[in-house]
Amino acid sequence: MIRSLWTAATGMKAQELNLDNISHNLANVNTTAFKRANVEFQDLMYQNMEEAGIPAAAGQRLPVGIQVGLGVKPSAIVKNFKAGSLRQTGNPLDVAIEGDGFFQVMLPDGTIAYTRDGSFKIDADGNLVTADGFYVQPPITIPAEAESISIGFDGTVTVLTNNEPQEIGQITITRFVNPAGLKAIGKNLFLETAASGPALGPFVPGTNGTGSLEQGYLEMSNVNAVEEMVQMIMAQRAYEMNSKVIQAADQMMGTVAALRR
Repeated sequence: MIRSLWTAATGMKAQELNLDNISHNLANVNTTAFKRANVEFQDLMYQNMEEAGIPAAAGQRLPVGIQVGLGVKPSAIVKNFKAGSLRQTGNPLDVAIEGDGFFQVMLPDGTIAYTRDGSFKIDADGNLVTADGFYVQPPITIPAEAESISIGFDGTVTVLTNNEPQEIGQITITRFVNPAGLKAIGKNLFLETAASGPALGPFVPGTNGTGSLEQGYLEMSNVNAVEEMVQMIMAQRAYEMNSKVIQAADQMMGTVAALRR
């Protein structure tokens, strides 16, 4: 019964982490280009009380053994990089990736980060930046006299000045062999890791397995609120059932403690 107490406790602890993850997904249901995460679990080690195949009576061997599991543990929280639906905004600086790939931005320390959030802005110097002021890479500067901005499917940035089109830059995107291995750092940004592998590219959008760009659109979160609510109910019920196991084990121990000769 002592074993069952600790086993049920691992189940409760695992469901706490599961609920933490679900709440994070739901909190970001309207975050641009957010990618939902799933918690994966593994069973813990087993206590072998009797090995299968050991000799038994009359020269026979036991066909099965006795193994008692010791609970569960979270093994991974995996980002799901399935593309979210596109929402039309009409803003010429909003750009969505229709397919695989990431925009590149430079952090203040010179590190390159990656994002699917294409809600770009223009700073006081005309540079194309993120909402936090991080420069899009390669750098693109919009002339002050630009009358309009056009971003093509292939990332070509063209402005109209004095009714004359002028190509001023190229938005490129990168991709990863294992995007689930990227490290999320907040602000809709990711960093490459040894698990994700190095960034492939940069590529012209629409080539080398990357998606094309859609100007005037933003990618929405891929969180399905209904699915997350179902997962939340399942996590809550699993937590309750594990707590019932602890209560049952406690009652059984109380019965033993109350025995009299």
